Amino acid sequence: MKRPYLASTEAAVMAIREIAQEYSLEMTVADAIGADQTSRRTSAGAFTVLDPDGSLPHEAFIDLGGSTAISVRIFPEDDAKITVDDVDFEDVPRDAVPAFLRSIYGGLAYVNGRVFPPGLWLIVPLPGDETLKELILRSTLSPWLARSVRD
Repeated sequence: MKRPYLASTEAAVMAIREIAQEYSLEMTVADAIGADQTSRRTSAGAFTVLDPDGSLPHEAFIDLGGSTAISVRIFPEDDAKITVDDVDFEDVPRDAVPAFLRSIYGGLAYVNGRVFPPGLWLIVPLPGDETLKELILRSTLSPWLARSVRD
């Protein structure tokens, strides 16, 4: 299944805003605009705002309220970092962020444990038989993660 294309950081923020309204969540957004402001542009010269190609990079940091702590950092390079109860999902494609959040808030995401190799993983299914999973490094689970454990 093909995801809707989100052409810009602002398009992704608008899609997340719709999800926040749908699930009645509080949402705060902080924007960083310009090569001198975005986190991955540390090599930008002093007072350099534009990228070498003349574009103006835009990064957004979003906090969502609700039963689980979720933050989304959308980078200008078409990817995002999503943190769910201190579990970091790095390099999530920007186009997959809305589907990821719908999976979390729709109750499709779950925690799965293994005996060998030992560990717990947060598994987030996306449309089209795609699954993202990350190892949970904490020894104690948040209440939301504990409720999401499947055998």
